[in-house]
Amino acid sequence: MSSVPRLVVAAPSSGSGKTTVATGLMAAFAARGLAVSPHKVGPDYIDPGYHALATGRVGRNLDSYLCGTELIGPLFAHGARGCDLAVVEGVMGLYDGAAGEGELASTAQVAKLLRAPVVLVVDASSQSRSVAALVHGFASWDPGVRVAGVILNKVGSDRHEAMLREALDASGVPVLGALRRAPQVGTPSRHLGLVPVAERRAEAVEAVAAMAAQVRAGCDLDALFALARGAGELPGVAWDAAGAVRPSAAAEHTATAGRAPTTDGTAPSTAPGTPSGTRRVAVAGGPAFTFSYAEHAELLTAAGAEVVVFDPLRDERLPEGTGGLVIGGGFPEVYAPELSANEPLRKAVAELAFAGAPVAAECAGLLYLARELDGRPMCGVIDATARMDERLTLGYRDAVAVGDSVLAVAGTRMRGHEFHRTVVEPGAGPAPAWGVRAPERRVEGFVQRGVHASYLHTHWASEPGVARRFVERCLTS
Repeated sequence: MSSVPRLVVAAPSSGSGKTTVATGLMAAFAARGLAVSPHKVGPDYIDPGYHALATGRVGRNLDSYLCGTELIGPLFAHGARGCDLAVVEGVMGLYDGAAGEGELASTAQVAKLLRAPVVLVVDASSQSRSVAALVHGFASWDPGVRVAGVILNKVGSDRHEAMLREALDASGVPVLGALRRAPQVGTPSRHLGLVPVAERRAEAVEAVAAMAAQVRAGCDLDALFALARGAGELPGVAWDAAGAVRPSAAAEHTATAGRAPTTDGTAPSTAPGTPSGTRRVAVAGGPAFTFSYAEHAELLTAAGAEVVVFDPLRDERLPEGTGGLVIGGGFPEVYAPELSANEPLRKAVAELAFAGAPVAAECAGLLYLARELDGRPMCGVIDATARMDERLTLGYRDAVAVGDSVLAVAGTRMRGHEFHRTVVEPGAGPAPAWGVRAPERRVEGFVQRGVHASYLHTHWASEPGVARRFVERCLTS
């Protein structure tokens, strides 16, 4: 049972100012001495970086498509454990979710699952009295969603604010803040959204401070905290990585049935958490590889691995004793010259992969393992080339493992998310990683030796056996 005060920051549409308000609230409450737990609805990796900067805690995602509705409460309780307040930033418009799936993965659904009040951020820059109709519509659309307050954003003047407040007086939804236009709180964007914190830390610190100042000046923090305290208790048990990777007898039988032998032909270890020797998993980080879910490292650790982060832009060697490699998402296309110039590390990655060590690569990791990216040499582990493309590939995917790999046995179903402006040719190897079932049927990705490389971002909390299986196959030192 979790009783952490909580509220959800939502909006009628993208671009209304959710990130500014949510991040500003997190920073403003943290400055009051509160332990603030930051959360983001959906698969977004970038906003949680700003949330972490605002709170000093890991930003966590709540994605009911990737993880299932049953894990939203437990994952929330895990992240918010011991905190004084939790602020959840929504995704897109309040009622927007996975295409063709109704309310699934929407901010509204997550708010209902968390029993949390919603604060609606409205871009008021081009309206006055119409704001009341807009708020009334959102507040009455779904009786299960409690729209409990409004924050007016991009207000032009005192007179404009007065007109907006007057219009909303009869709506029954209180105005809890009004923010003026403030260019200094803006954050730069590029082809996939905001520029991550890791690429502009000094400027990001200034931007977050400006967001906090704007929220303090324009919002009723006491009223917002009182609203969050009224959320009540959330039933259920907090998610726990150690419990998640502990297999049941039936699950362990399934997991071992398709287990591939190690490179020397012997059976791999079957005792998670009790490896013979140290299993060290190197995880790519730094500015080029910023996309990862915190639960992945927690699951790897719970499965018996020592997780060590390295930076492919700067480190010329893998961490000593590396027995497995995880390369998540990010922006290798932005740093292709630097990644290519680091030839010693490229060779080390290739040597580890060709030795049969498990390598899990998602999106950016797939590009890094390819022969080349935009004409620049990469690691050459995968016989494919990658290039930038004008078309944005974006959306949730329903996938099934085509064959056995270091992550899953054939037939394992997982849900993923694609988000990129690059193309890999060919799109799949002789042994593909996934068969994508929606929105169209196709195969994609590469499985060879211990390598599993794919465009799909997945959330391992939905299938903890992925982490256990990966660690069992790690080389020991």
